[in-house]
Amino acid sequence: MTTMGRAYREVIGLTGPLLPVVSFLARLPTATVQFGSVLLVARTSGSLAVAGLTGGALALGQVACGPLVGRLADRHGQRTVVLAFSLGNALALVALVAGALARLPTPALALLGATTGATVPLIGPLGRARLVALARRAHAPDSTVSTALSFESTLDEISFVLGPALVGVAAVLAHPAYALGGAALLVAGCGSAFALHPTATGRAVKPHAGRTARSRMPRSVHALRAALALQGAMFGACQAGITALTERLGQPDQAGLVYAAMGVMSAVAGLSMAAVPARVGLGTRWRVATAAAFALSLPLLWTDGLGTLYAAVTVLGVAYAPHLITVFGLTERTVPPPRLAESMASATSALVAGQALALAGTGRLAETYGPAAAFGTASLAAALACATALTARPTQYEPESPTTGHARVPTSRR
Repeated sequence: MTTMGRAYREVIGLTGPLLPVVSFLARLPTATVQFGSVLLVARTSGSLAVAGLTGGALALGQVACGPLVGRLADRHGQRTVVLAFSLGNALALVALVAGALARLPTPALALLGATTGATVPLIGPLGRARLVALARRAHAPDSTVSTALSFESTLDEISFVLGPALVGVAAVLAHPAYALGGAALLVAGCGSAFALHPTATGRAVKPHAGRTARSRMPRSVHALRAALALQGAMFGACQAGITALTERLGQPDQAGLVYAAMGVMSAVAGLSMAAVPARVGLGTRWRVATAAAFALSLPLLWTDGLGTLYAAVTVLGVAYAPHLITVFGLTERTVPPPRLAESMASATSALVAGQALALAGTGRLAETYGPAAAFGTASLAAALACATALTARPTQYEPESPTTGHARVPTSRR
């Protein structure tokens, strides 16, 4: 068996074979609802503006409440929190579908969208936190933790490729409402299964008396969140550019397939991260990933055909998952263990916020100045992410000294 195969076998051994399946199915609704809500409201209201407002409210609800979900999971355990939010999200999805079919006024649809986003159970970030905690309790080496993060990021990538595709199929064959109805069933059933799995009962660390469970976040974590927001902005700008270029070429239906090509390549690159030697530190990986993202985004500025678009976007996908995996790995080593779930949720919220803001802003740019304007924004975001990686110095978390009660000075992760 190859080194990479053994690494993934160790990760599966931490959870058992059932949890990854349940985790993947439970995170599919998150990948479905954003696109699905826009298609549903556009179909029922006949207005792209109303659909965009509903989708934006959904994204805003998720960004605003994501860190709260993580904080609650850190304090009360994942079982209760994920179970409550999974069932709440299922009900919110049903209400959103019913409201759209009933053609409720725009403010009501926006409120239902925001409620749906606010109740997302964040299976992806909490899955990362749970798997890392299991690895740390088993005293697994850092290489196993990195492989666990690669595995989780790959599950995310596959879900975000498959989710919109399923929505598109449902919209073509029947109605977008069926896709969101299926998402409600999945989040209720598989989200509950994820919450009730035996691994949900464990704690990442044994809480100490006093301040440890409420440890302060180091300042260096903000640079990591900024990097993820910039990556989200890069992806959102690429989405706008891809949509604009495929429409200009008279083949708008190809946009989804182009996104899928990027996602598939990203997933492959993410899985391959387990083969990177441990001697290549996270700081080095971060700088290389951001530099590659910037360099590989530049050809998009001169892309004007469907074939070259597929080629450029697919190659760009090579840098996407490695950057995500590396920044989540740095986050895990930087934050206090009792706040790991909150940190993973906040990091994901930063990514979603960057993507949503860039998609909204660059969509107008692309309409006015053409696809190159959106792709240029993507390259600018990649350049800023690279500058962040070159200048930031994430620090490794050090627990409080048992003799002084004060945190030791953290060390740089170079």
